[in-house]
Formats: sequence, structure tokens, C-alpha cells
Amino acid sequence: MKIKKSAFGTLSTGEKVKLFTVSNGNMSFSVTNFGCIITSILLPNKIGTKDDVTLGYSTLEGYIANPSYFGCLVGRFANRIGKASFSVGGEKYALDANDGGNCLHSGFNGYNKMVWKAEMFVNTREAGVIFRRTSPAGEQGFPGNVDLRVTYSLTRDNDIVIRYSAKTDEATPISLTNHAYFNLGGRFMDDVLGHELQLFADRYVPVDSQAIPLGPIEDVAGTPFDFRSPKPIGRDMEKVAGGFDHNWEINRSGEGPSQVAEAFEPVTGRKLTVWSTQPGVQFYSGNFLNGTPGKNGLPYNQHAGFCLETQHFPDAPNRPEFPNSVLLPGEKYSEQTIWHFDFEA
Repeated sequence: MKIKKSAFGTLSTGEKVKLFTVSNGNMSFSVTNFGCIITSILLPNKIGTKDDVTLGYSTLEGYIANPSYFGCLVGRFANRIGKASFSVGGEKYALDANDGGNCLHSGFNGYNKMVWKAEMFVNTREAGVIFRRTSPAGEQGFPGNVDLRVTYSLTRDNDIVIRYSAKTDEATPISLTNHAYFNLGGRFMDDVLGHELQLFADRYVPVDSQAIPLGPIEDVAGTPFDFRSPKPIGRDMEKVAGGFDHNWEINRSGEGPSQVAEAFEPVTGRKLTVWSTQPGVQFYSGNFLNGTPGKNGLPYNQHAGFCLETQHFPDAPNRPEFPNSVLLPGEKYSEQTIWHFDFEA
């Protein structure tokens, strides 16, 4: 297990940004303390050739804008909050309306725009980086001072493990996720519609034209949202207006991580298996990618990558029927997501 630190650039404030690269001899990933962004994941294919399988940018400057949230930590609340407001403890809080009249990924000044304290670690099982910061009360419009700790690590078994923890001094909604876009083929000019995807979820959350939940959670049976058996991502895409950008309710089993998804790319033989303690997963099929230049200046066209964002349910602060997303003083927010990679090298 190896980890190294290098310079990644300087912000306009003069803050120095670092890049951390973790390797187990088979695969590696890189992450920066700017937004806790995963900038690359290098995997071999079945003939041993290594490719980067995550969308992003070649330099820090790209991530400063990053309108698609490539690879970043999202918080204080991932996904959308309807009408950019919620109430907790009898108080109403207003957020940035940065997505129509709604709040997406906590507004304009998300955790992906902030520099985090970083500490490297290596032990016999894994190596990685611990990121910390305190989100003050009122930041992004949310109540409560929240102490945050996010850990990214790589194990000898080709697992990237993401651990989230938080404590607050006031009741506040919290839902943290990573917004990595995967293309297991490593060919970003190609789309991911031929990837085979399985979701371990019997139900999903229908949404309106602004991606805000409509009402009750519904069964996937008999709908295009049925990924209970593996199928190509593109098979039923034309039946879903705009493509997939929905939250599925994970079939939970016990207190530990439950299996969330498997994605397989048949040409390279690469497979991603996702496990998580979170209640939901947002499967997004890269619908809004529109040719924006990415790594090495190559364009990311529509469906060039897909996301599996483990999370609490969208608009949960306004939906008492959804799993609770409000953290109280004295409690600890603790979630974990594991990305396991298989390759035939």
C-alpha cells in the first residue's frame, strides 16, 4: 500500500491545493483536498492495460467551475430540496434556488468548493486520506455548526471505501455523497449505454419535471426502472423522459453495508460493485453532459458517464414519509459506501 502527496495548484485566495494518490499495486485513485474530489481511478482491463475510469478534468482550474460535480463530495445535503426551503424545530430555512426554484446539492457554495484539512494514513489493511472541516451555522442556509470527517481509502482487495461522519449542535438535515461519474470502458468518447447495470432495489421515487419527488415510493416491477436483473443502461432509456436521474430505495439487510449495484463493461471485463449503509442511491445516466471539455480537452458527450450516488432521499427534509435525514445534537451521522472493482488482468 502506497500513498503520495503532490501539488495540484493554487486558488485565487493563495491557498495551496494538494493531490493524494493511493495505490495497492493493482489499481490506484487520486483525490484532492479541494472539494474532496476524486480526480482519477486507474484500473487494468482483462489484458492488463490501465485506464482512468472516472470523468473529470486534467487541472485544478476545471474543478473550480465543475458544473457537473465530477468526482466531488456533495453536502450539506445531496440532491434536491424542493422550493429551496425546509422547516426543522419550528423554524423555516431558505436555501439557494440554484436549480429552477429548487436547491440542488446545497446551492452555489457547496462542500465541493471548499478546501479541507487533510491527513494521510497507511496501515496493514488500507491507505487513504482523512478530510476534516467544520461547517458553521448558516453556511448554505443550514442551521447548526457541523463537525465533518470524510475518509477515502483503498484496500488490498481493490475496494475504495468512503466513510462519512458528522456531529451537530443544532438539528439539521444532512446527506453526504460522492458524485463520481464512471465509464468502466475508459473511453470517454464512447457512451455508457452498453454497460450492464443491476440495482438491488425493489422500489424507486417517481419525480416531476424538475426532479422533485411526486409522492409515494413505487415498485419498479413492470417499469423501465426495473434493474433487479442486469440489463444495458440504454435498454429502456427512451421510455424515461430525459433519461435516468432518480432515487432507488436500497433493499436493506441488517445494520452494515447492503449491496446496492453492480455495473459491468463487457469489452474490458471491468466490474464495479457498490455497497452502502445509506438508504437510497441516485442512478444518473449523464443526461446533461453536452460536450464540455474534460480530461485532455476531450469532450464529454451525453451519457459519457453514469453516477451511483448513495444518499438519503431527495427532498427528505420536507417528506416525513421518507427515511429521516435530520441529525440531532448528541447523535452521530455515520455512513459508509464501498466501491469494489473486479478486472480480469
